Amino acid sequence: MSDSNTFHQTFRGNFSSLLSWQQLDEFWSVVRHNAGAGWYLYAIGTPVPTQPASAADVVKFIAEVDKLLHEEHYEDYCGIVYTDSKEAPTMIKIFDPNNLGVSCGFSNNPPLPGWLMSLIPPQPLESRRPLPASRERWWQTLWT
Repeated sequence: MSDSNTFHQTFRGNFSSLLSWQQLDEFWSVVRHNAGAGWYLYAIGTPVPTQPASAADVVKFIAEVDKLLHEEHYEDYCGIVYTDSKEAPTMIKIFDPNNLGVSCGFSNNPPLPGWLMSLIPPQPLESRRPLPASRERWWQTLWT
């Protein structure tokens, strides 16, 4: 199976929500422990990464996206980070708290996450909305 097929099959597969902030904290520990595993960091609406991020960049991204989620998701629960496995993730969908739409339930056309972490080389995901300028600046600031 090609990377493209594997990526899309995994992306459309089963995901579990990290419902509580404590679950998210515990999950980030798992991911940080495997930061050097070859994670691709993809902000939907930007060019698809062609190389995995360094372990240091993965740790930095986790810290910054966690901070953003805590500051901008005004709920006492998380519920906007989904993974294909809480113990050995290969793909993580992180929904933008400022563009949630309907992120739960079933749909033939579910909303795209704001960010994606993947051990599988990502393929372009077509967003019907442009990346907001504030998110583009946030993303670019991470890597400068």
